[in-house]
Amino acid sequence: MPAPPPPSPKHILRSHKDQISSLYVSDDNERLYSGDTAGLVVLTAMRTLRALVSWKAHESSILAVKEWEGVDRYIVSHGRDNKLHVWKKIKDATFNVEALGGSAALPQGIPVPELMYSLDVNALNFCPFSMLGVNYNYNTGRDDELLVAVPNLVESSWADVWSLPSCQRLHAAVGKGKPGLGEFDEEIATEGATEPGKPADHKLPKTAELGIIMSLHLHRSPHPSISTATELRMLMAFEAGSVGCWAFRPTDGKSHSIEGIGWEQLWNVRFHAESVMAMAVSRNSTIALSVSADHLVGRYDLKNATSDVEASCTIARTKHPGNASVAIHGSDKVCALGGWDGKIRLYSIKTFKSLGTLDYHKNGVQALTFAHSNAQPKPHASASQTGVTLGPVGEGDNVNDDDLDDDPDDDGEFSNSETEGRRRWLVAGGKDGRISIWELMDFSKPKH
Repeated sequence: MPAPPPPSPKHILRSHKDQISSLYVSDDNERLYSGDTAGLVVLTAMRTLRALVSWKAHESSILAVKEWEGVDRYIVSHGRDNKLHVWKKIKDATFNVEALGGSAALPQGIPVPELMYSLDVNALNFCPFSMLGVNYNYNTGRDDELLVAVPNLVESSWADVWSLPSCQRLHAAVGKGKPGLGEFDEEIATEGATEPGKPADHKLPKTAELGIIMSLHLHRSPHPSISTATELRMLMAFEAGSVGCWAFRPTDGKSHSIEGIGWEQLWNVRFHAESVMAMAVSRNSTIALSVSADHLVGRYDLKNATSDVEASCTIARTKHPGNASVAIHGSDKVCALGGWDGKIRLYSIKTFKSLGTLDYHKNGVQALTFAHSNAQPKPHASASQTGVTLGPVGEGDNVNDDDLDDDPDDDGEFSNSETEGRRRWLVAGGKDGRISIWELMDFSKPKH
């Protein structure tokens, strides 16, 4: 039998002219946020795949753009212009299809989000911010406060934690006084990668500096001694190729810190010879993956690394060097790696067996994200409520520039099968300025 044809993207979005640098899918799989290297942010409706709003959020490249369901719905953007902006999300667009004339372009006069306030941050690192909602309000079902972790204002190898909307710095210079790691030994590091899942026999010398932070993740983990409590932790990936974890364990009972006091380094391992290009953490903060210019993937079991770092932090060796992005599926079973060669490679997280390659982008894949596999869709408003009566773009091979016109009579309603399919989407952004959307198999269901 002839080999099956290679998979094609389900959809292609062309809302950007510059390289895609950031992607984010809202928790309900309703909105896709994309940012590019020119500072443009585009909000796209995932039901219709129409751009709802596009605006120049920053004067330089977008590092990250995310959504915060606080007192209201906000958009948080982080740029290379050393600014972190908080925007108030506009109401759903109120234009109708006649205003568009069947075109995918945005009509003139569409309002942009209102800038609420900003933080001055240090963006030297190319390190995107990490956010953690706190003070959950049971009446509104939202987080009244948002913790934001970014590199320190003065020293790029430390991290700060800010509170929004108060714009108060709660923790300063996390990681200060950290021990460094010795020179990288590729023979030692790759020894553990000869068999998937085998721990790398990599000791932890204490000499060389770790360099600036390339990626970080703020999260809460179960407290080691109080069963009903959690503690604040920060995972950081560094320029020297290492990944480490810190926990906030104050001895004075205070909820804030300066000069890194109260933050304890739990572990730090180095699997990469060069800078960590990207790090992904599962949505439950139990698994992390790191990629670099090499062919290695660092895998970190965040639940057990504190008690047994050598068994919990392992290394896998792929056949393809040069990875710019990585994402973890909501099932924690599958990951996607975005290569410098424009290919997206899927792997089993447990065995690191290759699950296939997706090939569309001509240049590097700079951003990757999975849709939420457990998202609960919200009822779709009628056209009379929103004025939007736009249909979805073509599927499968209909990815040519001339094939993007839609049926204006389609109101954007999704059937159950379409909603289920949307939960299986993988979204990729390339240096070619295009966003590809792939519909994958259901990794959440066990095999029989």
